[in-house]
Amino acid sequence: MTLAIFDLDNTLIAGDSDHLWGEFLIDQGIVDADGFKAANDGFFQDYQDGRLDIFAYQEFVLGVLRGRPLDELDRLRRRYMDTVIDSIWLPAAEQLVAEHRERGDTLMIITATNDFITAPIAARLNVPWLIATQADTDADGLYTGRVRGIPSYQYGKVERLSEWLVEHHETLDGSYFYSDSHNDLPLLRKVDHPVAVDPDPTLERHAREQGWPIMSLRAPS
Repeated sequence: MTLAIFDLDNTLIAGDSDHLWGEFLIDQGIVDADGFKAANDGFFQDYQDGRLDIFAYQEFVLGVLRGRPLDELDRLRRRYMDTVIDSIWLPAAEQLVAEHRERGDTLMIITATNDFITAPIAARLNVPWLIATQADTDADGLYTGRVRGIPSYQYGKVERLSEWLVEHHETLDGSYFYSDSHNDLPLLRKVDHPVAVDPDPTLERHAREQGWPIMSLRAPS
């Protein structure tokens, strides 16, 4: 089995679904505009700089879900998909995923963004395996506002993927990983075929030094 692994934000979609979720909540009047936006933007800058406290950030994001009725959250998430995610959808990314599917590769998205936000995106792309930061729930299925387990961020992606490989008796032989971010260098170095997709400056520089392929899913081919 050949694994074709994809980062999500700014790789398969033309934006950061976590940060945009925060902006969506502001637009919907769910959270305080000024205070929430400042914190959301600050965390996003920390991510770009490679110094994000992933637990602090995800608990900030997941705190909005805490104790809310699931039907209310589902309606809100569907509205987010229909407006925000639709606006950053990349047909070329969908085609890339389809090409790997046609080859018979096993498809996986691995993302630091939590599974509440990313599960419907992975489903829309028809990607069967998703490793995302896990949003904790209580016995009634309500969100607690906390992270469960290891967040899939930086080296956490390697840890979570390693657990998956053991559980499914698989290896990284022949594997691909597509990403835009220098935060994913730990996993890019593990696969046989690392690919930089619309990379940030740090990743682009590293990819050129290593001779990795660089591609765009946004620019015309």
